[in-house]
Amino acid sequence: MKVGIVGAGAIGGLLAARLAQTGCDVSAIARGAHLAAIQKNGLRYISDSTEFVSPITASDDPSTLGVQNVVLLTVKAPALPALAPKLAPLCDANTTIVSAMNGVPWWFSRALPEPLHGRRLKAVDPEGVLESAFPQTSLLGCVVHAGASVPAPGVIHHAAGDTFLIGSASRASSEAAGKFAAVITASGLNGKATNDIHGEIWMKLIGNMGMGPISVLTGATLIKIARDMDVRPIAANMMQEAKDVGNALGLPMTMSVEDRIELGAELGEFKPSILQDLERERPMEIDALITVVAELGEIAKVPTPTIDTLLALVRGRARRAGLY
Repeated sequence: MKVGIVGAGAIGGLLAARLAQTGCDVSAIARGAHLAAIQKNGLRYISDSTEFVSPITASDDPSTLGVQNVVLLTVKAPALPALAPKLAPLCDANTTIVSAMNGVPWWFSRALPEPLHGRRLKAVDPEGVLESAFPQTSLLGCVVHAGASVPAPGVIHHAAGDTFLIGSASRASSEAAGKFAAVITASGLNGKATNDIHGEIWMKLIGNMGMGPISVLTGATLIKIARDMDVRPIAANMMQEAKDVGNALGLPMTMSVEDRIELGAELGEFKPSILQDLERERPMEIDALITVVAELGEIAKVPTPTIDTLLALVRGRARRAGLY
């Protein structure tokens, strides 16, 4: 299987290194010092129990990599619209696109009932660039429950978690989802096929959206948010508003808000990715994680006052940093 990974950062690099060990023909899009290190030395994978180097093909030019069986999107959401039109050389009519990114993907409304059905979400695809770039291609979603980092160029540190949930954008059983989940499992990770990737995306989003904005404004880790009696109720209000939006749109969350906060707290002194981006001066995934929930609230006619307030404050913080 030829697998092209668009964005060989923490999660993309983790998958690239592991899949290459199974015999997959792995190519990756990277840039800068990270790209140079991979081209010179291969991609080094480090965890508590193992370390190895995977020789993979890496480039900053998709046109040099050829058509892939699977194209895995692991870039940050703000980067994808500019990159998407350049990915055509990686794809033909048989290529499967797998989006493994934070937040709500551009295809999210395709298989959902009214009032969402077929609606383009302005927060994630304002100009329709992504819809145009991936019109008829087989689409899978991937929800990642794993933690990794890039401590040095060409190096991936796998810190925790190994689960990758794979499902079709059509919200139905999918042979392609099962096949790719099996490939991930063969690499030593935990690939699982699901018939409801939308529900899995929404479940993870509620946690990211409910705690991430607070971490940006306070600098707090997930455990500190959960244990701070001043800010925990704000996180709970945001999650409840999102839960109400989901209920109105056919995306119920069976877990209680308090249990969802505790699930996040289990990660301990962990900084959400949106806070990590702020600290590292990288574009922040505000729209895919927060703005989109406010937009969905408008569509569902469900008020989201706490989300709207935190969204405005996070946007202001990001603008002051030049990251939004």
